[in-house]
Amino acid sequence: MSASGGTKAIVAALAANLAIAVSKFVAFAFSGSSSMLAEGVHSLADSGNQALLLVGGKKAQREATPQHPFGYGRERYIYAFLVSIVLFSVGGMFAIYEGYEKIKHPHEIEHWYWPVGVLVFAIIAESFSFRTAIKESNPLRGDHSWTEFVRRAKAPELPVVLLEDLGALVGLILALGGVGIALLTGDGVWDGIGTVCIGVLLVLIALVLAAETKSLLLGEAAGTDEVHKIETAIVDGDTVTRVIHMRTLHLGPEELLVAAKIAVRHDDTATEIATAIDAAETRIRQAVPIARVIYLEPDIYSETEAAKGPDPAATPGGPVQPSTDH
Repeated sequence: MSASGGTKAIVAALAANLAIAVSKFVAFAFSGSSSMLAEGVHSLADSGNQALLLVGGKKAQREATPQHPFGYGRERYIYAFLVSIVLFSVGGMFAIYEGYEKIKHPHEIEHWYWPVGVLVFAIIAESFSFRTAIKESNPLRGDHSWTEFVRRAKAPELPVVLLEDLGALVGLILALGGVGIALLTGDGVWDGIGTVCIGVLLVLIALVLAAETKSLLLGEAAGTDEVHKIETAIVDGDTVTRVIHMRTLHLGPEELLVAAKIAVRHDDTATEIATAIDAAETRIRQAVPIARVIYLEPDIYSETEAAKGPDPAATPGGPVQPSTDH
C-alpha cells in the first residue's frame, strides 16, 4: 500500500467521523436516544482509531538503530492492533451495555427529528468516506475479492478503514431502524435493541481486525506471487543452480526480509560465488522492490540430503519430522 493512498483514506475517515460524532452527541442531548449515544461513542472511537493509524504510520518511518536494526515498520501493525482493542472495548462493549440498560429502562424518544436527521447526515458522510477507502483499495486489490484483500493485505491501514466504514454504515442503518421502530410503536425498547445490535456488530469487526493484525504482528511471509518472483530471480542457471530452501518475512508492510540457501557448483571459486550472490540480490530487488534485507547462503546441493526432507535445525520454523520412536 502506498503511504499516500492509506493516508488519504485515513484522513477522509477521520474528518467524517469527527463531524458525525459531534452531530450524534447533539442528537442524543435533544432526544435521549441510546442508539444516538452508542453511535456517538462509536464515531468518537473511530476518530481515535484513525488518529492511532496516523501515529503508527509516522513512527514506522523512523530510521533503524543499533537496538532495532530492522527498523520500525511493524509499528503500523502494533497501532492497527490497538485499533481493534479500542473498537472492541470503547465501541462494542459500551454499545452492548448501553443497549442493555435501555431495554431494562426504556423511555420514549423525544424530538425525533434530531436523531433521524443526524442519522441521514451520518449515512451520507460515511458513504463518502467508504467510497474513498474503496477507491484507494481497488488498485491494490486487483482481481482478489474483498475478503481476500482484507486477509492478504500486508499494510493494515486500508483494511482497517474499510471494515470500520462498513461497520459504521451498517451500524447507522441499525440505529435508524431501532429509532424508527421505537417512534412507530412508541416503545423505547426497540431503541435499546438497535443499540445492542450495533455493539455486537462492532465486537465482530474488532475480532476480525484483531485476528488479522495479530497474524501480521507474528510475522507473515511474502505472498505466493512474490515468493515465485524471488525464486526465479535468484537462479541464474550458471553459478546459482537452484534454491535449496528459502524463508521470507515482512518486517513491515513495505519491507521484506529474504533468507535463502542457494546451490552453487562445487568447482566455483569464492570470487565467482560472491559475484553471483551480488547479482542475485540485484535481480531480487528488481523483481520485488520491497525486498530490502537479503541474506543468501551458498551451499552444494545434494540429492541424498534433499531426499531426507526438511531439516528443522537448518530451517528454523520448518516442519518437524515425525518421530520414529515406538
